[in-house]
Amino acid sequence: MKIDERYFQPDPNHDPMSYNHIKDLLTEEETLLWEGKPKKSAYIAAAVFKMLPVALIWLLFDGGIIALMLTQIGYLPWFMWVFFAFHLLPVWFWIGGILHAVAEIKNIEYAITDKRILIRSGVTIDLKTIYFTDINSVNVKVGLIDRMYKVGDIYITASMQTAVLYDITDPYRVVNFIQGVVRDIQTDIHFPNAYRPKENPGFNTSYKGRKK
Repeated sequence: MKIDERYFQPDPNHDPMSYNHIKDLLTEEETLLWEGKPKKSAYIAAAVFKMLPVALIWLLFDGGIIALMLTQIGYLPWFMWVFFAFHLLPVWFWIGGILHAVAEIKNIEYAITDKRILIRSGVTIDLKTIYFTDINSVNVKVGLIDRMYKVGDIYITASMQTAVLYDITDPYRVVNFIQGVVRDIQTDIHFPNAYRPKENPGFNTSYKGRKK
């Protein structure tokens, strides 16, 4: 059987790069229930503190050796500069992580509709979609840095994927809201039609949402 390779090509009408905001990705049949972004200061601080102890120790150790050699012989041979440039890789990774967080934060957006959860992220913009029917659990984690900035991370586990909403303000309220929507949507889908109340007949009903 011949496979039409055009089927696997990205649809230019749904290129995430062509959208300025996550709301532009919603269909006409969707209702936006909640939208948010990571708290910028908390997101960048997490990148700063992530490898900070290792980077500082590495930098002080190599910096001390370089200073000692310059004091003793007055110069540093070129091959030693090359050596230290590679030896300081943990420091470069740390700096790169911070720069990546600064570049990425402007693109990160989260949205909850009456059908799915949308996560827009990445420097080059990636889009992840999680439908409520696939969600198995929704949990919140608040670490030490999160407490300092009064935020939390929301972890979503689905049947085929996982996702994290980073550095959300008032995370417990948001996670309770997501759990409530998941329960409402999944109950509406799995509840036997014969036992539905008269004001909610059939499968194809319209979700009215809940208070945020």
